[in-house]
Amino acid sequence: MSDICVLGNFVADNTFYAEKLPAKGQTIFGSGFQVGPGGKGSNQAIAAARLKSKVSFLGKVGDDEYGKMAIELYKKNNLNHKTVFVSKEHPTGVAGIMVNKTDGTNAIIVYPGASMEITIDEVNEFSDLIRNSKVFLTQLEIKTEVTLHALKLAKKNNVITILNPAPAIKIEDEFFKYIDYFTPNETEAKFYTNISINSKSEAKDASIKLIQMGIKKVIITLGEKGLFYNDGKKEIHLDATKVKAVDTTGAGDAFNGGLAYGLSKNQSIEECLELANKVGGMSTIKLGAGDSMPFLKDLS
Repeated sequence: MSDICVLGNFVADNTFYAEKLPAKGQTIFGSGFQVGPGGKGSNQAIAAARLKSKVSFLGKVGDDEYGKMAIELYKKNNLNHKTVFVSKEHPTGVAGIMVNKTDGTNAIIVYPGASMEITIDEVNEFSDLIRNSKVFLTQLEIKTEVTLHALKLAKKNNVITILNPAPAIKIEDEFFKYIDYFTPNETEAKFYTNISINSKSEAKDASIKLIQMGIKKVIITLGEKGLFYNDGKKEIHLDATKVKAVDTTGAGDAFNGGLAYGLSKNQSIEECLELANKVGGMSTIKLGAGDSMPFLKDLS
């Protein structure tokens, strides 16, 4: 059995680099292009696996070249890939990513493809894997009824659950009963709280509102401003890891993979946040998403 089970999506990232992001209706010349592995769930699973966690990734890809890219990626990173379904009906998902090479910021459009088609019945085929993991990590890039079903499976068996609410979409209040750690960035936190976050005090206000919704522990990632943690008793603010960012794509995924790793090792929340913060920061010094996840040796 795995220490960490991740339910989510894989997409092939088609990434364009330029000195700035184009405005609406504008065409600009780029300075580079690459195709590589992406998808929040897959990135998070790779991040945890590269930290030497025993990880299973539960997802769905198409029977095509991008699907083969995913399976090879999991084999290379010693990740349990026998939990990945291959669809004959739907193509592997694809993302179009534009990256500003000046500051590493990005804009992304995702076509989820096969990953959105994973079903409750398919998840149930690996229900024992979810029940027996130490940590279950998921996002909102597949159907919400499947995500909620899996969270229930995990929580009813006392598995630590993490929901990274990305992309930010409306979810039923029932979700909040099954979430131990809720990890939005500042944009996603605003979606759920209607609080714009430009400071530590606003992050605190948003975290309090989320706790009032029934969430146990809130971690709001703040990009270059670090993170804010609140569990109703303890508050922690950490500055961002100081690095020269070249591509922030996947930084939040690296953070969540690092958090899952720390929790699976029974580390204190302070240790978990320090580690996840560092993993997230280190991921921004390389181009790409899945390929930029740091290894354990990179953190020393």
